[in-house]
Amino acid sequence: MDIEVLGALDVRENGVSVAPTAPKPRQVLALLAVHADRVVPVASLIEELWSARPPRSARTTLQTYVLQLRELIGQALARGAADGPGSGSGGRSAKDVLVTLPGGYLLAASGGTSDVREFDRLAGLGYRAMDAGDFAGASRTLGAALDLWSGSAFADVQTGAQLTMEARRLEESRLCALDQRIEADLRLGRHREVLAELTVLTSRYRNHENLHAQFMIALHRSGRRGEALNAYTHLRTTLSRDLGLEPSPRLRRLQHSILMAAPEGPPDPPVPARAATGPQITAGR
Repeated sequence: MDIEVLGALDVRENGVSVAPTAPKPRQVLALLAVHADRVVPVASLIEELWSARPPRSARTTLQTYVLQLRELIGQALARGAADGPGSGSGGRSAKDVLVTLPGGYLLAASGGTSDVREFDRLAGLGYRAMDAGDFAGASRTLGAALDLWSGSAFADVQTGAQLTMEARRLEESRLCALDQRIEADLRLGRHREVLAELTVLTSRYRNHENLHAQFMIALHRSGRRGEALNAYTHLRTTLSRDLGLEPSPRLRRLQHSILMAAPEGPPDPPVPARAATGPQITAGR
């Protein structure tokens, strides 16, 4: 089974889509898919479908949705069996794919692909490359992880409490990978290449300090010192208005370093750990 949730939902068995069009069965499949090979409790599925006000028939209705999904899976398995021994169905039944277990249901991927798992794998490799100082490898690997996204997670799925929480978790993971890929690119001197991307990102994430720090660095290194200082002023105004906060000491130090920067600065220091302060400014690169 091949699973994609980093964008539109796409779940395929033997190359055949098993995603229903009806909203609530689609919700059930999406929640099972993002937790593939793990039991999803009945209570979680009911909360996803009906929040805190499930109907009395919630369990029976959920079972109906599961039967609808199994029918689609069965059709995909049957098509695979008709295609011959190489189809990959392995004699499985729909109940072997969407399994009923004590307390919940499990969607068995059976060695298929999952874009979430591949994203996590590539992102982990990218973070390790960053920690090792391999910025080219980190940029390449994190870029490959980010390329798995075709839009917001569960983009075409009606989301309840559980899927909304999963979408936020996945978006935070995406943002972390993006932050580190840009960090790697800055370390490689690609400040002009990331400017357009950072312009969009700082508009979207108006209170995200690290993205604004990266934007300031990229602007300054591109010879746009005044714009870099304007970016700091804009962030400070936004933080004060929205959160009643001042920029962090790290951002204030960055602003000061831009103000005081010589025409030619020293080379970059070794990259810090991910939780540290990020790239230092280097003028004239």
